[in-house]
Amino acid sequence: MHRNSTNVSTKQERIAALAKQSPEMAFTSLAYLMDIDWLKEAYRLTRKDGAVGVDGVTAEQYEQNLEGNLQSLLDRAKSGTYKAPPVRRVHIPKGGSSTETRPLGIPTLEDKLLQRAVVMLLGSIYEQDFLDCSYGFRPGRSAHSALDSFREQTMSCRPKGGWVLEVDIRKFFDNLDHHHLRQFLRQRVRDGVLLRLIDKWLKAGVMEDGNVSYPETGSPQGGVVSPMLSNVFLHYVLDLWFENEVKPRLRSRAFLIRFADDFVIGFRDERDAQRVMEVIPKRFGKYGLTVHPTKTKLIRFRPPSPKTKGGRGPEGRPGTFDFLGFTHYWAVSLKGYWVVKLKTAKDRFSRAVRSIDQWCYRNRHLTVSEQQQKLNQKLRGHDAYYGVTGNSAALSRFHREVERRWRKWLNRRNRIRTLKWEKFRAILRRYPLAPARSVRSGLWHAVNP
Repeated sequence: MHRNSTNVSTKQERIAALAKQSPEMAFTSLAYLMDIDWLKEAYRLTRKDGAVGVDGVTAEQYEQNLEGNLQSLLDRAKSGTYKAPPVRRVHIPKGGSSTETRPLGIPTLEDKLLQRAVVMLLGSIYEQDFLDCSYGFRPGRSAHSALDSFREQTMSCRPKGGWVLEVDIRKFFDNLDHHHLRQFLRQRVRDGVLLRLIDKWLKAGVMEDGNVSYPETGSPQGGVVSPMLSNVFLHYVLDLWFENEVKPRLRSRAFLIRFADDFVIGFRDERDAQRVMEVIPKRFGKYGLTVHPTKTKLIRFRPPSPKTKGGRGPEGRPGTFDFLGFTHYWAVSLKGYWVVKLKTAKDRFSRAVRSIDQWCYRNRHLTVSEQQQKLNQKLRGHDAYYGVTGNSAALSRFHREVERRWRKWLNRRNRIRTLKWEKFRAILRRYPLAPARSVRSGLWHAVNP
C-alpha cells in the first residue's frame, strides 16, 4: 500500500475507534487531520474522467502542478477563504419517462476532491452510527446487498411474506432541508472548518444555461458529499425513528431496507402496515419532505394459500412491486418452494433499450469493430447489475433488443438499406456480441420453507 494511503488509513481507524467507543460524543477537532497526504489520497480516489465543472479544468491540467494545487487548496480550506463554485446542472432522463428528467449537478474537479476529503473524515464517524438497514453509498454494501437482505427477511417470516410499504419521497435531493441537516450534523461534528465547508457547498449556486441560481434547499445530485449528507439526514429522520420509536409499538415483526432515498418496509401484520403508512407522511412533513401520494402504496406480498388454486381464492394473486430496478414477485422454485424472484422492471428495461438505441444512432459512424467493443462493454455492465438468478428471460430479451437496434442503425449508415438479417448474422459471427449471462448466481441461495 502507498505511504499516503497507509497514513490516511491509520487516521481513519483512530477516528472510527473513538466514534464507536463514544457514540454520544461530538467531534470538535477533525480538520487538523487533513494534510497534504490526505488530499493526495482524496485525489487518488476522485474520478477524473467525468465531465468538467464550470471552470473547465480537467485532471490533466490540474496534475501539471498537482503538489502546488493541493497545497493551495489545503490552505484555502483551513483558512476559510475557499469559495465553493457553482455546480453545472445537466438533466438526464428519469426512470422510464421520455419527457421527465432528473437534475444532475457537476462540481469542479477541485470541488470534488475537497468533498472527497471531507467525506473520508465523516465516513469514519458515521459508519459507526449508521444502521444495518442502510445500504446506499456505504463501503462493502451495494444495491444487491439490499435486495438480498429483503429477500432473506421476507422469506424467513412464518408464514412467508406479508405486506410491503413502498414509499416515494418527492424530489428528496431538491428538498433536503438545510436547517435540519445542520442540526443533525452537529450531533456528531462540531469542527468549524468542516461545518463551514459543508455550508458553502449547500449554498453554492447552480449554473444552468449560463444563469446562476441559489436554491434555499437541497443538495445537488452528482456531488461527492451529497450521498453522505443524504444518509446522515435519513439516518435521523427515518432509520433511527423506525428502529427506536416505530418497531417497539408494532404488534408483529417489521423491517426497513433503505438504499439512499429509496426504501421499502416489510410487515407481517397488515394493521401495523396501515398504521405506519398513515404516520409516514407526517414524519417526513416535519422535516420539510413530501411523500408522493400516488407512488406510495401498500402491497400484499405473500404467496397464495395452499387452499387456493393458482391464486384464484379470496385473497387473489400476490402483489408485486418495484425496488432498485427489479420487480419482486413470488414464484415456485424448481424444488417446489414458494420463493421471492426478481426480474428487470419494465421502466428500467425500456430505459436501457432506449439508451442503446440512442448510442447506436450517435455512434453509427464508428467502425463495426469499435461499435462491437463498446456494445459489449454496455452488455457486460447491464448483466453485472441485472444478471441475477431467475432473470435470464429478461437478460436474453435485452440482448436481442440490442442486436435489433444495432442492425437498424448499421442499416441506416447509407441511403441504400440492404442489410438483411442473413447479412447481419454474418456480421455477428465475425463480431459477436457478448451472450446474456447471470453473473450473480450465488446471490440468491435457496431458503427452505
